[in-house]
Amino acid sequence: MDFQFTEEQNMLRSSVRSFVDKEIMPHIAEWDRAGKFEPSIMEKLADLGLMGVCIPEKYGGSGMDYNALAIVCEELERGDTAFRTAVSVHTGLNSMSILQWGSEEQKQKYLVPQAKGEKVGAFGLTEPAAGSDVAAMQATAVKDGDYYMLNGQKTWISLCDIADHFLVFAYTDKSKKHHGISAFIVERDWEGFSSKAIKGKLGIRAGNTGEIFFDNLKVPKENLLGEEGEGFKIAMASLDNGRFTVAAGAVGQIMACMEASVDYCHERETFGKPIGKHQLVQQMIANMEAGLQMSRLLVYRAGELKNAGKRNTRETSLAKWQACDFANKAADDAVQIHGAYGFSDEYPVERYLRNSKAPVIYEGTREIHTVMQAEYVLGYRQDKPLNKMLPAWEQD
Repeated sequence: MDFQFTEEQNMLRSSVRSFVDKEIMPHIAEWDRAGKFEPSIMEKLADLGLMGVCIPEKYGGSGMDYNALAIVCEELERGDTAFRTAVSVHTGLNSMSILQWGSEEQKQKYLVPQAKGEKVGAFGLTEPAAGSDVAAMQATAVKDGDYYMLNGQKTWISLCDIADHFLVFAYTDKSKKHHGISAFIVERDWEGFSSKAIKGKLGIRAGNTGEIFFDNLKVPKENLLGEEGEGFKIAMASLDNGRFTVAAGAVGQIMACMEASVDYCHERETFGKPIGKHQLVQQMIANMEAGLQMSRLLVYRAGELKNAGKRNTRETSLAKWQACDFANKAADDAVQIHGAYGFSDEYPVERYLRNSKAPVIYEGTREIHTVMQAEYVLGYRQDKPLNKMLPAWEQD
């Protein structure tokens, strides 16, 4: 058991933090107000090798371990949730899924350019009537010769207008329920594909989120990921990776809340002394510190299981649930510490509070994760072996 980061990991953190301070922090308030996603950030992340940080070098990535991905997500969310979300979707939900389940041909065609940052990947599971209840999805993919005819829509899709490739789930045999769902790699420029951004979001306003539509879209049979009927397993395995990145991002948000609050505690005085001297303010700061340290331990434990090539559904679920709850509370306390100024976008904490709400909903609500953890403890839930595991990290 080693709680020390490697020199390479520390260098990575320093590099991403400098990038965030230079490229995101000076502009994020303006982007958030305008509801604007800045695509140049993705290009710059690609230049730094961060779009495929944990993807093996032979597939165009940087070849670092899975906890390196957690570090990237921590530091990006310290800048804003929108850019951590972009990496979560591109790397965690899409690229890592192709790494785990894809054929060699699919890896060469899709994973390599994504890991290099030449192409952007996204993930399409949620539908208007199918969120936590995945089996309620309506999208269908009917086999027709060498193609599947894909029809339906997905909603709350990050990078809906930006991504080049989408990992999409649809029924190939609805009579089989969960066992009738299959996964497909879909390209944006295929006929029958369209997208539409969602406006008026509470938070993550600097992110591109929306709907994607499929109207008799012809998907080549070579773009079936895994086998027919494996889609539900693939989706759940993908969420193990996505939830890991969301949990890591929540750690970054707690850091951001603490940094802003500590600065304000030293800046603001009431009743003749800095507000940091008041015990109830100290209690909120202490709770942030406790949440930060506990969340980080949960996240990096899950990362080490990934590095070893072991199932981590239970551990990742716990990390996602707790870290996101801690981040939501930290953001609420940060606004309280700032008082009336916390209600204004003069300070970043109001954005942190708005942004903190979505992660306690997406990729498994806090209620879903609560039930999961209870069922593990009670012996009602067991993780069955997967046909294909996420590859263990191969050290040089």
